[in-house]
Amino acid sequence: MSFVVARRGFLAALSLAALASSAALAHGPSRQKVTETIEIAAPAEKVWAIVGNFQDLSWLPPVAKTEGQGGNTPDKATRHLTLKNGGEIDELLTKYDEKDFSLAYRIEKVDVKILPVNNYSSTITVKPQGDKSVVEWRGAFYRGFPNNDPPPELSDEAALKAVTDLYKAGLASLKAKVEGK
Repeated sequence: MSFVVARRGFLAALSLAALASSAALAHGPSRQKVTETIEIAAPAEKVWAIVGNFQDLSWLPPVAKTEGQGGNTPDKATRHLTLKNGGEIDELLTKYDEKDFSLAYRIEKVDVKILPVNNYSSTITVKPQGDKSVVEWRGAFYRGFPNNDPPPELSDEAALKAVTDLYKAGLASLKAKVEGK
């Protein structure tokens, strides 16, 4: 009898292991994260004067026009970005801390052909470093294709590349604007 119980226990454990591995294969996308930083030769207050205005994203190279409302009030401030390539993005300010030079926002609407992400949120922080500043831009998001087996242009790799390239170009442009170069 103990042989039968042991065998049933083994089969049950084997069945659970098979079920767990098939669930892992059906998992779907994982949340991706990107963090980029840049040092700017200017005090944090000067950098924040540009970054801290949620209604103006003119320092970001792909942006042709920013329209917004609600100032810098979390959960009320919105901005509509018109990109140079004709794409459009709608964003909502979720946190704003003028004292700590930090703001957070999320994308409310974007065509994944323009930016291959879903459920995107981001934080920009300006950190004082004496007479210089370090700007950190962090984002978290899912790839543009929410199911398994995404096409290459909507994969995790495509999303990571798009956001990383955007952050690098944006921070370089911000540095040039603030430093007057």
